[in-house]
Amino acid sequence: QVQLVESGGGLVQAGGSLRLSCAASGSIFSIRGMGWYRQASGKQRELVAVITSGGSTNYPDSVKGRFAISRDNAKNTVYLQMNSLKPEDTAVYYCNADIHPLGLGYTRSYWGQGTQVTVSS
Repeated sequence: QVQLVESGGGLVQAGGSLRLSCAASGSIFSIRGMGWYRQASGKQRELVAVITSGGSTNYPDSVKGRFAISRDNAKNTVYLQMNSLKPEDTAVYYCNADIHPLGLGYTRSYWGQGTQVTVSS
């Protein structure tokens, strides 16, 4: 069974930094794209950052220049470094990964349980 476990959320003042981690575990053959999404209260889930297996990254304008996604393929882990945080960054942050489970003939999308990030003004 494959699962994603996130860590690193919390409360921070505006202008501060946080680093989120998400580790994939279980029977994994390979991991393709990995990413972070967030969902603020009363809003739809939105993309924050994505990274391909080769290391190419993409960000929406709202976080570009402030957030950085990276991954350690040996550890099946993806990170999100968040700098210059703003109150509007407050949300539950979810990890996502496209994983090919061992012994199965397809890739599917997996989600973490979410971690709360709160930025105070």
